[in-house]
Amino acid sequence: MSEEKTRYSDAELAEFKELINGKLEEARKDLTNLRNTLSYKDDHGTDDTSPSFKMMEDGSETLSREEISQLAIRQEKFISHLENALIRIENKTYGICRETGQLIPKQRLKAVPHATLTIEAKEAQNNR
Repeated sequence: MSEEKTRYSDAELAEFKELINGKLEEARKDLTNLRNTLSYKDDHGTDDTSPSFKMMEDGSETLSREEISQLAIRQEKFISHLENALIRIENKTYGICRETGQLIPKQRLKAVPHATLTIEAKEAQNNR
């Protein structure tokens, strides 16, 4: 008689930790790039071009800066979710659905390492 697994083993948690740390490193680099773009550190602007071109460019630049700002906010949120996943690994609660208490399948966690719900719980939540 086999018991149903209630949590991932320490070895499996170490695997997930490695995966998450890699994603965190990448996400932090992306966030730095977005922030540099917002602060004009990578400026390839139109300061030395004709005034009429600069006027047209300013309008699209505002839109682009808003989009970049939104991307930076989303990236910060993603980083926060990944950091929270690392805390759950340390607490040995990583991979346990917060709604059902069941183990979230490995395939889902590899695709979305910060997931806190099984697909079924997520779908049920979306249908409410």
